[in-house]
Amino acid sequence: MRDLYEESMRDLYLAIDVGTGGLRSALVDRTGRILAFSHKEHEQIVPRFGWSEQRPADWWEGTCATIGEVLEKVDNAADRVAAICACGQMHGSVLIDDDGNLTREAALLWNDKRNVALVEAFAKTISNEKALALAANLPAPAWPAFKLAWIAKNDPEAFARSATLLMPKDWINFRLTGRRAQDITEASLSFLMDWRSRQWSDELCAMTGVPRALLPELLTPSDVLGPLLPDVAAELGLSPDIPVLVGAGDYPMALLGSGVIGPGMGSDVTGTSSIITVTIDKPLLDPEISNVISADGTWGAMTLLDAGGDAVRWARRAFHNNERSYASVAEDAEKAEAGANGLFFLPYLSGERFARKRNSRAQFFGLKAEHGLAELHRAVLEGVAFSVRQKLERIEDLGGKPDRIVAASGGAKNALWLQIKASMYDVPYLVPEELECGVMGAAVLMAAGSGNEGGLGEAAAKMIRYTGEIMPDPAERDLYDRMMPIYNRLYDNAQHIYDDLDALMN
Repeated sequence: MRDLYEESMRDLYLAIDVGTGGLRSALVDRTGRILAFSHKEHEQIVPRFGWSEQRPADWWEGTCATIGEVLEKVDNAADRVAAICACGQMHGSVLIDDDGNLTREAALLWNDKRNVALVEAFAKTISNEKALALAANLPAPAWPAFKLAWIAKNDPEAFARSATLLMPKDWINFRLTGRRAQDITEASLSFLMDWRSRQWSDELCAMTGVPRALLPELLTPSDVLGPLLPDVAAELGLSPDIPVLVGAGDYPMALLGSGVIGPGMGSDVTGTSSIITVTIDKPLLDPEISNVISADGTWGAMTLLDAGGDAVRWARRAFHNNERSYASVAEDAEKAEAGANGLFFLPYLSGERFARKRNSRAQFFGLKAEHGLAELHRAVLEGVAFSVRQKLERIEDLGGKPDRIVAASGGAKNALWLQIKASMYDVPYLVPEELECGVMGAAVLMAAGSGNEGGLGEAAAKMIRYTGEIMPDPAERDLYDRMMPIYNRLYDNAQHIYDDLDALMN
């Protein structure tokens, strides 16, 4: 199989991304150029408020459809595919029986919160210190261990018939190869893996009530599962000897695909919320930090804030009734000086899930008569950055100082925001040329596995390019250093008011 993998005529990598909104497939060449891309949406089922499901059958339908479309877009593509690798939305819990059939038509997704009461009850039985020592993470509704707990309690018949737990991309891999496996990136956020050994934990299984027999073998993302099943190869129009890699969760794969490799790199994914990750040698055991294994095997200390692009979206709606474009709003913010003339914004419009007070509120502080829209809009951008800096400083205190931060998602398109962040954190920012970072990570894994590019570092250096580097502005950095203690005092002093606000509105 390796000889076929390395044949010069096989110069394309077929990447699959099982997203929450849809299924994506892409053909990537050896230089990291996406030659063909296809996307097929699939339905997110919401039977009740807080519930979120999808049908794995829809993922498979999307996989077949999008692979067919990308193969048609490139000359002789079917004969040129060197390998297949998937990434996918994390934590979605797919259960299959001994024969490989689904025991539940729909899988609980990462954002399904029907198990909140179970998680809260479990958290009372274990100290933060012990949970972190075992799993490097605290109990959370997203983790598969607690999704299984809900299924066991509420759908015992299906649970009893289940033989194997797979994640979304693992189920696609099973359909492609017939092999049952998970990878260590997914397992690191399952609350079922011993972080030290990187193997399933009998102790965590016993504590959460998850049968150890449900958990398949654990592999690394670059391992080869096997060739395509002959009937699947025929259905897809591909050679049956094409190797299929294990792959990784979408976020760990995106870290690799954006060039966040090895200790000392940082990632800023600002969409609706802000996800900040710093790569490290071992987990940072802290209640406000989650720890995930990247697709390159490095640990990432990760913290999520509800404040992000949602604050910009709110300002556009509140100040302009959505009648102005985001570009024009950004132009307003650019008219204000750094520091917004002493105006602060606490950006907790939707609370703050990983904080002392989850019912936090947003507020402007320091308003003066001379403040206008420019200062208000800039203060919103800076407020989100101040809130992220609080988290980064905690990570840095524990030994996770980034040398570079790579920006991705919607926030990577706002040049002013990137400059604010670079100066705020005193760290240079990079923006990848190709923002389909999950697809690119899968391609880098395949390129490294082919032996054509050496290791992951060499493959990434060849295939991942950046639009430029945003350096910290020394004057802005010094100003933000003086503002940060004031922001911290505002944050701390507001904590005792939030419960009173809740009582006022009830």
